[in-house]
Amino acid sequence: MTIGKLSEKTGISAYTLRYYEKKGLIKVSRDAAGRRVFDEADVEWIRFIQRLKDTGMLLRDINRYSKLRYQGDSTIEERMKILEEHRKYVLAEQEKWANNMKHLNEKIKVYRKMIDFK
Repeated sequence: MTIGKLSEKTGISAYTLRYYEKKGLIKVSRDAAGRRVFDEADVEWIRFIQRLKDTGMLLRDINRYSKLRYQGDSTIEERMKILEEHRKYVLAEQEKWANNMKHLNEKIKVYRKMIDFK
């Protein structure tokens, strides 16, 4: 598929996909005319990159993970360690946000009581 079709399928702009290629996050096949050619495996990989970004993983860590992924199954343990480390970060962020939500809810309760007493 073309970069435009990939962009439609993933919701990621062609500009960003080219940036990912430039940074080494994705390796792109090309046809005889030199045009980028993508397949369903690329779609899934790019969706996974997006999920990692959505969870706050830094691009440099995604890049490290990507390089290992392209090296093959001999890097599975190392990739798992990256994901386990990132999981710790995500859990800490969840806890932080849960605490922030608790404080926000408490403040809203205070304001509701103040409004109700008027």
